[in-house]
Amino acid sequence: MKVLLTGWFSFEDGEATAGDVLALHRVRAALDRTATPYDVAWSPGYRADGLHLPEAAEDAYSHLVFLCGPLHGPQVEELHRRFGRCVRIAVGTSVIDASGPAVTGFHTVLARDSPGLTPARDLAAGAPACPATPVVGVILTHGQGEYGGRRRHAEVADTLTRWLAAKDCARLEMTSRLDAHDWRLCATPGQFESALARLDLVVTDRLHGLVLALRAGTPALAVDPVEGGAKVSAQARACGWPATLGAERLDPAELDRWWSWCLTSGRALVRRRRRAFLNAPAHEPADGTEALVRALSGAGPGHPAPDSRRAPQRW
Repeated sequence: MKVLLTGWFSFEDGEATAGDVLALHRVRAALDRTATPYDVAWSPGYRADGLHLPEAAEDAYSHLVFLCGPLHGPQVEELHRRFGRCVRIAVGTSVIDASGPAVTGFHTVLARDSPGLTPARDLAAGAPACPATPVVGVILTHGQGEYGGRRRHAEVADTLTRWLAAKDCARLEMTSRLDAHDWRLCATPGQFESALARLDLVVTDRLHGLVLALRAGTPALAVDPVEGGAKVSAQARACGWPATLGAERLDPAELDRWWSWCLTSGRALVRRRRRAFLNAPAHEPADGTEALVRALSGAGPGHPAPDSRRAPQRW
């Protein structure tokens, strides 16, 4: 006896959802308890190194199990033709048309929902618990053309995203742009800060990605995308935040080192930085607001009273 486990995650143009794969974990755990041998057929788009349906020989299996998802369509029907000699069982599936060939081709259907039947709990609900992984916000920019030939934004984004793809973490692509009409974006700074505060780490090449993460109490791994360093590096120095790399020093070993630091020692430092940011006195001189007030009042040394005849300066 040997079982071939299949689902929508097995088809060449199919997709693997978190629910599908957790349902698979539930079924595998049940088979492992009874020492039942099995293979899993994967879509090559999801698991290029796994067993794929075209490689699965029909005579190698006594049973075919199809799990999760709807029993519908030509891809499911093809399983009946391809594995006609196997005992075919569907479990944890949705039945839309009980008389359709995708359904009637199975010897046994253990549906999670079907017209006229009491629904069963989804397989994914009882899957073994997964180990927790860091939740990482990713805030990148592809603009900033003002830096001209010093721009390394494309190379930085490519290196960071390829490196992140190999990390065991939950990645959330984020943008600090606010929009009161697009439901996908935050409408207020408070909404954006609330999202940042629930993360374990922020990876960013943006100045405000760094500053707002620290303000929210979340460690940031920052990369300056400008050759030689620019505003991201400068802001890291101003905030006293060490987990910052230049575009020229961007290699996986250094990224891994600061990743580990951010998730361990960096937590204590970011709490201190958050307190310093939020408890700064109104007359705090470090960010220029006190100098602005003096300039506007004309009271500060070296800051003459405003002269409406002078052309405004842009810095």
